[in-house]
Amino acid sequence: MDSDIIEKQKRAMQAEGLDALITISPENFAYTAGFGIPSQPLMRWRHAICVVTADGCVAMVVVDMEATTVRAHTDLKEVRVYREFIDDPIEKLGELIADLELQRAKLGMEMQYLPVRDFMTLQCQLPDAKLVAADNLFDRMRQVKTKGEIDLLRWLSKITDQAIGDSLRSTRHGMTEMDLAGMLVSRIFAGGSENFRLMIIASGERSQYPNVGPTQRVLEKGDIIRMEIFGMKRGYHAGVCRTAVVGDPTDEEGKIWTNLIECKYRVMDLIRPGIRCKHVYERFLEKFGELGFEPISFVGHGIGLFLHEEPYLGRHSDAVLEEGMVLGIEPLVYIPGRMGLQNKDMVAVTKDGCELLSDRTPTDELLRVG
Repeated sequence: MDSDIIEKQKRAMQAEGLDALITISPENFAYTAGFGIPSQPLMRWRHAICVVTADGCVAMVVVDMEATTVRAHTDLKEVRVYREFIDDPIEKLGELIADLELQRAKLGMEMQYLPVRDFMTLQCQLPDAKLVAADNLFDRMRQVKTKGEIDLLRWLSKITDQAIGDSLRSTRHGMTEMDLAGMLVSRIFAGGSENFRLMIIASGERSQYPNVGPTQRVLEKGDIIRMEIFGMKRGYHAGVCRTAVVGDPTDEEGKIWTNLIECKYRVMDLIRPGIRCKHVYERFLEKFGELGFEPISFVGHGIGLFLHEEPYLGRHSDAVLEEGMVLGIEPLVYIPGRMGLQNKDMVAVTKDGCELLSDRTPTDELLRVG
């Protein structure tokens, strides 16, 4: 558990006049607890709940199946365990809130995640409590990372980038996309990742598709390969994408790649506290527009406990960048019926610019592989 995150929640409660914050989604439970419950994202009824009071007291409600996992990660005294299919976790939450003497308190809840039935159950148990939406509050807190979060994402970005780079450098024509997937998964776990999300391995004409997994397609000379994966640790994600070519690139491919990397550096040069996300995107378009292709609606986004988080570096975002934000920057081109090229890097907003977190694989030239 990150004490800086608990302090951040205490300050937010004071500013909003809340007596407690209750987290129930997998992302915000992990944010508060400092670890994730493996089965929670897969079984929505298997609630894991954190309660943080305005004075910094932390308590949990967890399922009996995951109790040993919880005990391995925390020494909290107040952990309520409910029996799956026997006890109602929301009723257990109501009992916990009553024991904390918060029956008449103003409680911040994740209304966008909590099922209506569970909300009604809690209302019946706590008729005098004021249950208010705190979803935007959590979103704002998670946008600016603590030092501990940035340290974790820096490490995770490097091992994810290393796994992709090493896998591509070991690639030879005649291999299948499945072969590449096997190398990538092996390397990302060897680097220390606990899990991964959204592995994209797309070669040849399949590289035009944004989010596709590997197939038995055999790599041929001249194929473009897009490889992306999100490494995971303690519920946090670092997403990196690299593009390679089997053999030598065509003049067109080289031209496109040069533009994308110039876009990458232009965006990185613009990133600093106080700049509007919309302005970064507009300046990106000036360079990207030289290619004549239709851009997607953003060139970057926040990242952390979810694959995509606010803020977005896009035409519709009035958000202002702040020190401590971590972003995925991804200039890309999808040419229907032909190919796709993409570069995605992780960066942290610093007091006077940004830090490249995914710095293990050179990207200035399109990577040539066997």
